[in-house]
Amino acid sequence: MSSKWTALQPEHKEKHFWVTSLVNDGQEAIIACILEAVINRHEYQIDWRLLEDTSVWQTGWH
Repeated sequence: MSSKWTALQPEHKEKHFWVTSLVNDGQEAIIACILEAVINRHEYQIDWRLLEDTSVWQTGWH
């Protein structure tokens, strides 16, 4: 786990995130991921497919 992501439009100074865990549908399909903000450790559950939007997210820390 622990992939790194950068929010291209940060809110509340939360720019850098780790993926800390995956959420499945009770079977094997992944439906969401938990992102943890590096600056304050706040956690957010988002649909993992949102990370594919390159206008919002970039892989790694930049």
